[in-house]
Amino acid sequence: MAGERSTAVAERFGANLRRVRRREGLSQEGLAVRASLHRTEIGRLEGGEHACRIDTLIRLAGAMAIPPGELLDGIAWVPAPEPEGAFAFGSSSISRRLIKDWPSR
Repeated sequence: MAGERSTAVAERFGANLRRVRRREGLSQEGLAVRASLHRTEIGRLEGGEHACRIDTLIRLAGAMAIPPGELLDGIAWVPAPEPEGAFAFGSSSISRRLIKDWPSR
């Protein structure tokens, strides 16, 4: 179950990265050069093969001159009373509403 959630996060992040990179008119190689990463790393991230570390997130956002949060668009953690929370995917307003309406502990 945890692996499925991590995969879903990586896939959503990858879709966001691909969308923003294309919007900015950059190739994977161009973004990789700007972010001091290898082109294959960009491809693996966009393909949802793995989630990136926070320093890589900052590099990518800086290379495209965007706020880091734009690459996390639609990804949120929703706490649960027990036994564990879950990631929520969609718009930020949905995530805020879920968190606001969640029963307090």
